[in-house]
Amino acid sequence: MRIDIRLAKRLKKINPSATLAITAKAKKLNSEGRDIVSFAAGEPDFDTPGFIKDAAIAAIHAGFTKYTPTTGTLELKKAIVEKLKKDNSLQYDPSQIVVSCGAKHSIFNALFALLNKGDEAIIATPYWVSYPEMVNLCEGVPCFIKTTAENGFKITAADLEKYITPKTKVVILNSPSNPTGCVYTDEELRQIAKICAEKRIFVISDEIYEKLIYDNQKHLSIASFGKEIYDLTVTINGLSKSYSMTGWRIGYMAAPADISEAVSKIQDHTTSNPTSISQKAAVAALNAPDDFTKSMAAEFQKRRDYAIERLSKIKKIGFIKPKGAFYIFCDISKVRLDSRTFANRLLEEAYVSLIPGIAFGMDKYVRISFAASIEQIGKGMDRLEGWLNKL
Repeated sequence: MRIDIRLAKRLKKINPSATLAITAKAKKLNSEGRDIVSFAAGEPDFDTPGFIKDAAIAAIHAGFTKYTPTTGTLELKKAIVEKLKKDNSLQYDPSQIVVSCGAKHSIFNALFALLNKGDEAIIATPYWVSYPEMVNLCEGVPCFIKTTAENGFKITAADLEKYITPKTKVVILNSPSNPTGCVYTDEELRQIAKICAEKRIFVISDEIYEKLIYDNQKHLSIASFGKEIYDLTVTINGLSKSYSMTGWRIGYMAAPADISEAVSKIQDHTTSNPTSISQKAAVAALNAPDDFTKSMAAEFQKRRDYAIERLSKIKKIGFIKPKGAFYIFCDISKVRLDSRTFANRLLEEAYVSLIPGIAFGMDKYVRISFAASIEQIGKGMDRLEGWLNKL
């Protein structure tokens, strides 16, 4: 029997990860004793703070190892409600919060609850690699708005109006952004909110990099721009990036009651609750002062500044200064290599790994992560510059 008959038709639309091959190759070279400098990391290189680990250990010793309510404990939901009120000027009832197994899980649940077959979801290109694939899995249609460095890789209100059709159901926003580090301004969000409210289009606002924002900017949540857009917005966040808890798998959504109720049903019959022990750790993180996140963001800003200082001296690469997250999206069009070839050759010939831009929908770019020490960034930039000079 042929494979295409054995498997569900929806999987034909799903592409394998464009980052998998380069990551596997870097690991193989590393295992063979090669000194690989990684600019590929999608997670902070800081350890989870000790007080968060202690809360998890205490939970284990206290026997907090059983099922919890599907959508998370009331204790954690209350901590999230307080965080959203304090940081984002958003008012939610605990019943509107759904805690999931990471922000990625939260986004998928939201899309699964909102999209009917053939509904369109607007996504800015470059995009985080999983957005279009999740839309495809939900039998929706990804509709891409190609952004440019000139507009900061952001969707403009004019672009949005041009791409809206009668089938448009959702707009996915990501600020700060992976892979570009762009941050939407107050006025930009207000314009997008106005259009979405007028057209009755839902917004999934991915704010997972909220705490990693630079140059004294303030993060803004689109749901805070009035009741109309609040009633159409699913705010996504989590603890992976802000508390360096990627492996703990705690994400959450704050949504209108009907959406959170629908997602609760989905989670009832898929994962059930997120890990009980991780939930206790998340409570400790959210109830603590922001000292760790502030110090980590300050260190990332130093690394960003050093990385862009080095990149600015490399004539064959262009970039815009990221305002948030820990990535620099670099234009390699002058090199005249597609992004996969660029990434593979750089790894094989100079032992530096980074992510090809094709993974994010733009083949003339690569993503450099500065989630590495200053020393590693310096070593990697030396190798990158030397390799480019030999091309």
